[in-house]
Amino acid sequence: MAAVGGAHWSSRFGFLMASVGFAVGLGNIWRFPYITGENGGAAFVLIYLACAFGIGAPILIAEILIGRRGQGSPTTAMTRVAAESGRSRHWRLVGGMGLLAAYTIEIVYAVVVGWVLWYLFKAITTGFVGFDSVTANAEFAAVLDSNVGMLFWTLVGLAITGLIIYAGVKDGIERAVTVLMPLLFVLLAGLAVYNYLASPSGPQGNGFSRALTWLFTPDFGKIGFDTVLAAIGQAFFSLSAAMAGMMVYGSYLPKTVSITRSVLIIVTLDTAVALLAGLVVFPVVFQNGMDPDAGAGLIFKTLPVGFAQMPGGHGFAVLFFLMLAVAGITSMVGLVEAVNSWLEDRFEMPRHHSALLLVASIAVFSVLSILSYNVMDHWTVVGKNFNDAMDYFSNQILLPVGGLLIALFAGWVMSRASSQDELGSSGAEYTLWYVLIRFVVPPAVLVIFVMGVFG
Repeated sequence: MAAVGGAHWSSRFGFLMASVGFAVGLGNIWRFPYITGENGGAAFVLIYLACAFGIGAPILIAEILIGRRGQGSPTTAMTRVAAESGRSRHWRLVGGMGLLAAYTIEIVYAVVVGWVLWYLFKAITTGFVGFDSVTANAEFAAVLDSNVGMLFWTLVGLAITGLIIYAGVKDGIERAVTVLMPLLFVLLAGLAVYNYLASPSGPQGNGFSRALTWLFTPDFGKIGFDTVLAAIGQAFFSLSAAMAGMMVYGSYLPKTVSITRSVLIIVTLDTAVALLAGLVVFPVVFQNGMDPDAGAGLIFKTLPVGFAQMPGGHGFAVLFFLMLAVAGITSMVGLVEAVNSWLEDRFEMPRHHSALLLVASIAVFSVLSILSYNVMDHWTVVGKNFNDAMDYFSNQILLPVGGLLIALFAGWVMSRASSQDELGSSGAEYTLWYVLIRFVVPPAVLVIFVMGVFG
C-alpha cells in the first residue's frame, strides 16, 4: 500500500512543522491565554498539560497511526485498518465524519482568515494611527458590512492555500511550512521581547509584568470542576483532533519516524506557542487598560487601539497580523489537504484538478458565511444563522463524536498487534498509550460532547 499519490514527507522536520501549523490556529492566539488567566494561571497550565498529554496526545497518536497503517485518505485508511483487524468496513464513516468536519470548518474559517489578511493590509497602509475605541469598532463594523471586501480577502486566503496544496506534499505543503512555521516562532518571540522592552509602568501598571502574573501565577483557589472541563475541552480542540488532517499527514509519514515522540513534540510546541502568544497579546491589553475577555473582537477591535497608543505600534501591528496570517494559512492548509486527499483517493483525480475543484467549492460556500454577517444574519435554522449552525455542527457534534469513535476504534477495534507495530515503542510507552486510549480518553471526550450539546 502507498499513501495517496505516493506522497511522503521528505523529513521528520517537515511533518512536525506541518502538524504544528495545523494545530496552531487563530484561537490559540487569544483564547488559550485568556482561559489560562481566568482559571488560575500556572495552576490551570498544569491541569491543561495533564489533559493535553493524557487526552489530546493519545488521540493524535491514534489518528496518525491509523493514517500511516492505512496509507490512504481517512475513509480508505479506516477501511483498510478495520479489514486488517477483521472488522466492519463501516468504520470508514468515522473518517468521513472527520472530512465533513474539516470541510464545514474551512467554509467559516476561510472568511475569518480573510479578515486577518485585510487587517494585515490595513496595518501596512495605516498602522491604525489615531485609532480609538469608537474608530476601531466602526472599522470592524465596516468590514462586516462589506461583502465585496470580505469576499476579496477570503479569495486571497483561499488562493494562497490552494497554491500550496496544488504544488503537492513535498513541493507545496512541506516547503511552505518549513518556512512559515519558523517565521511564526521568530515573530512570536520577537514581539514578546519587544513587549518586555517597551512596556513602561503607567496608570495601569507594567503591561508585561501584569501579563506574566495573569498567565503564570498559580491560583489554586480558582481550580474546580469547571476548570478541569475547560482544560479538557481546550486540550481537545487546540490540537485539532478529529479533523482528519492528522490522519492524512500520518499517511505521508515514513515508517522510520516515531509517532509517539513526534506527537509529544507537537503537543509541547502547540502549548508553547499559545503561552508565548499570551505574552504578545496581553501586555498590550493590560498596558492600555483594555478588557482581556473580548474574544475574537480582541484581535480586530481591541488591539488596534493598543497599537495606536504604543511606541512603534505601526511596525508591531504589521508583524502581529503577519503572524496571525501565518497561523491562519497553515491551519487552512491542513483542513483543505484532508479533503483533497479524499478527492484524489476516491475519484482517482489528479492533485491539480482536485485542489482547484475543492478551493472553488469552498469559495462558493464561503459566500453564505460572508452574507451571514449582514444580509442573511436573520436567516436561521433552529435559532442559528449559517455560521453559528456550521460552528455548532462541526465543533459540538462532529469533532467530539469523531474523537470518541477514533479512540474506541484504536483502543478496542484495531488489533493490538497492528497498533504496536506502528508505534514501535517500548513496552511501558505502548502500555501507557493503550490504557489512556481505552479507559481515559473515551469518557473525557464524551464529557466534551455532553457539555457541548446539553451544558
